[in-house]
Amino acid sequence: MDTTTEDTDTATENRVRTVETRDELDDVLATADRVLVMVRTTGCTICKSMEPILDIAAKATDATVIVFNPKDDLDAVDAFDVRSVPTFLLFADGDLIDRRADGFVPAEDLIEFVENRPESGA
Repeated sequence: MDTTTEDTDTATENRVRTVETRDELDDVLATADRVLVMVRTTGCTICKSMEPILDIAAKATDATVIVFNPKDDLDAVDAFDVRSVPTFLLFADGDLIDRRADGFVPAEDLIEFVENRPESGA
């Protein structure tokens, strides 16, 4: 039985996870080395079209990939300076290191965004 649980946990690591609250997001940021977050809204069609791309990025990188809909959490929107959706936030060791807010992002570009972290002062 433990083997099944381990297999499931390993498979889950390479899947997109959805968090519902800022507290849940903060928990992930505190425990994962690198995290890609797509901030979205419920009615966002571009966000919906990004779901298969996020799956590809989750499988192709070592990042934890999260979908976060802040809904009425205006503190989270302000904290992450979200002005449009989707907004992609890249965290390393809990720190925001890069962001993109340019609509649909092809899989190759999103993978490159995750894997090629910017240098300090870049």
